[in-house]
Formats: sequence, structure tokens, C-alpha cells
Amino acid sequence: MNTKLCPCGTGQSYVDCCGALHSGARTAATAEQLMRSRYSAFAVSDEDYLLRTWAAKHRPASAGIDSSDRWLKLEIVATENGGLLQSEGVVEFRAHYVGGVVHERSKFVRENGQWMYAEALS
Repeated sequence: MNTKLCPCGTGQSYVDCCGALHSGARTAATAEQLMRSRYSAFAVSDEDYLLRTWAAKHRPASAGIDSSDRWLKLEIVATENGGLLQSEGVVEFRAHYVGGVVHERSKFVRENGQWMYAEALS
């Protein structure tokens, strides 16, 4: 059994955490869970998952993954809404990689009952 820790920082194994979302076995229950799974998708170079979880209105042709990036740590700074029974949410995060930090407030929306990344707010 694979016990490699999930890149998103929950302390769970990748297979039981974001790996289950990447494979389609589960869907994100909250905006924060989707944010964590998208960070992990960058860390494991899963561009298909990133595009699949991008709101249709904002989805680019490519997710812009650079497989040479080494992602180190995800910090969730704040969340606004994005809960089980909500339709929109904002997650502010810092994603650390070798050479820098991505700091963003991201908007998430539900499409067909699934959480999707909409756009960067700042």
C-alpha cells in the first residue's frame, strides 16, 4: 500500500486524500478541499485534473504546469464560505515552491453540484 504523504499538508496519505479526488473516486466536499487537491495536482503534474476542476467560463486551454517546479508546502491563510451547503467560496493560500511563493485569493463556485476553481481575485 502506498503511504506517501499527500502534498496538500493534511498528514493523510496521497491515495486517501487528494489522490482519491484526482482519480475521480471522490469529489471535493468544500472549496478548501478542492483548493488542496488542485495544489496537489500541480505537485504531481496532473494537468487533466486541473482542467477538469476549472469552471467552464474561465477554463484555459492549458493549466500551465511546469514539471520542473518543486512544490514544497501549502498554507491556507483564510477561507470565506465554500462549505458543504454553499455555492461560492474564497480560499486565500500561499503555495511555496523552490524559488518562490504563489499568494492568491481564489474564487470557487459550484457547477453541476461540483466545486470548481473560478478565478484568482488577487
